[in-house]
Amino acid sequence: MLPTPKKFTLVSGAAEGTTPLNAFDNALLASGIGNLNLLRVSSILPPNAELAEKLDIPPGALTPTAYGYITSTTPGEEIAAAVGIGFSEDTYGVIMEWEGKGTAADAEAEVRRMVEEAFRVRNLPLKKVMVKAVSHRVERCGCAFAAVALWY
Repeated sequence: MLPTPKKFTLVSGAAEGTTPLNAFDNALLASGIGNLNLLRVSSILPPNAELAEKLDIPPGALTPTAYGYITSTTPGEEIAAAVGIGFSEDTYGVIMEWEGKGTAADAEAEVRRMVEEAFRVRNLPLKKVMVKAVSHRVERCGCAFAAVALWY
């Protein structure tokens, strides 16, 4: 079993690339986590995890990350991604991710709705929500990426 992360950081980025994978990689770089090995995880924030505004992780580190992203090759299309974290008073949190066509405001509204539903289903009182969203107008091949990195 891996150790439980003690810190979390919300990040987002958007970029162009020559291919969808290059656009994704460039969006990771724009978000500040492009040199990490992301381990995609589901959506639970560990109890007592502390917000860190800036990542302090060496390149190549295995980093549990909840993320949403979208790539597009349709010039002029607006794409967006968002992550939201819901916090309860004294237990774990819930992370939701969203990606799709639209604005950062659209993405933020949808991910907030998803967090509220997750708390309702779990019968947990929702005390606070944090959201990080980004949008991108595609030039040739673009990507929008938003994530919660969980680290030690």
